[in-house]
Amino acid sequence: MPDVKTCLPMVKAMILLDSEGKRITVKYYTKEWASSVKEQSNFERSLFSKTARTNARGEPEIIMFDNFIVVYKFISDVYFYVVASVDENEIIMAQVLQALTESTQALLRSSVDKKAILENLDLVLVAMDEIIDGGIIFETDSQQVASRVTMRGKDDGSLGNLSDQTLSQAFASAKEQFSKHML
Repeated sequence: MPDVKTCLPMVKAMILLDSEGKRITVKYYTKEWASSVKEQSNFERSLFSKTARTNARGEPEIIMFDNFIVVYKFISDVYFYVVASVDENEIIMAQVLQALTESTQALLRSSVDKKAILENLDLVLVAMDEIIDGGIIFETDSQQVASRVTMRGKDDGSLGNLSDQTLSQAFASAKEQFSKHML
């Protein structure tokens, strides 16, 4: 019986860098980079220097880099990367990137920049976990990812009761209610 990991498309890393190439957040799913933060940092720095001068603002770009397939896209001052083995399908990796960027846009209400991501890092990290777990792709539908992260039901679109919300969600909900009643 074949190993499950050999049958499924696998992601090696999801990386978010700022406009200077500095790490915002990353998720590495392989042992290659797990041993050393220095190796991770070197890979991220060289990846950024390779892709910083390209124009991947509209559609994602796909490159071969350091014996990996890298699919990437820039939004505002954030660089989104999905890294996979050369054996993986680029179209599937592009769908993973699309799920990450679109769910991030939905969660941050289209205000995707470094500051907004850092302020809502918990939501972005949970979104990354909803898309990929241990390198295995679980979900590529950005609306499903966003609804799972915010714990919204399919039926009502509401957040449910206050005890089911994270602290940041409770503050955001209270802020919205306050602003509605003040206007």
